[in-house]
Amino acid sequence: MTLNVSVDVHVYWHGSLVEQQKLDQILDAVKTLIEQEKIIMADLTTLTAQVQQNTDVEASAIVLLNGLSAQIASIKNDPVALQALADQLKTSSDSLASAITANTPAA
Repeated sequence: MTLNVSVDVHVYWHGSLVEQQKLDQILDAVKTLIEQEKIIMADLTTLTAQVQQNTDVEASAIVLLNGLSAQIASIKNDPVALQALADQLKTSSDSLASAITANTPAA
């Protein structure tokens, strides 16, 4: 024998209109908080990416400076090689300064 039973449950809240309005305000506040959280998380993702990019650039600068220090130490008694390195650094510095100037918006 098979017995099929269907049960429908209906809930009626017997609260006052004032209580309902307060609950609606709470729900609106929760929805606002959720939207703000989404914005904050997007900002945090952008910030995290920027921090990683800065960290990578800083690590590259450290490698560059350590390499430069080693080059100078290895040619410290060779004035011609020192001058060639100085000229190379000046050229690189000028190129970097030009690139920064060209890609920096005016204040």
